[in-house]
Amino acid sequence: MAEYSDQMLKDVLTRTKRIAVVGVSMNPVRPSYYVARYLTLKGYSVVPVNPGHAGKMLFGQKVVASLREIEGGVDMVDVFRRSEAVPPIVDEALEVFPDLQTIWMQIGVEHAEAAAKAEARGVTVIQDRCPKIEYQRLFGELRMGGFATGVISSKL
Repeated sequence: MAEYSDQMLKDVLTRTKRIAVVGVSMNPVRPSYYVARYLTLKGYSVVPVNPGHAGKMLFGQKVVASLREIEGGVDMVDVFRRSEAVPPIVDEALEVFPDLQTIWMQIGVEHAEAAAKAEARGVTVIQDRCPKIEYQRLFGELRMGGFATGVISSKL
């Protein structure tokens, strides 16, 4: 796993305002759903991207089929797709968002060549990390042991 300084991750999460979540699910138990929902609750504007759900509403936003359909720019593209699907997503992001700041690949998602291409264009790339987990960790929402507070199970 690549190493990223806490300051770098915090800077990315602080400067980011609008995030395209590629591969978001409509299913509330899927990580892509609850990460996107969490980001909206933290004040980010989240644009859901999933061709299988295009036109539906999620978190008050219309789901779009591709990055190309997003009106206005985004600061970050958060990728919830398999690693082999990353290159065309990065290519499209670089093409349609001239002011793109960050490409964030979720846990288990990495693609060195696509990352290098984006970095060569001045885009910050984070691989194999989750913005929800990093936000909670860096902004003090995780307790000892790395667990978020708020839900206590009686079945421990």
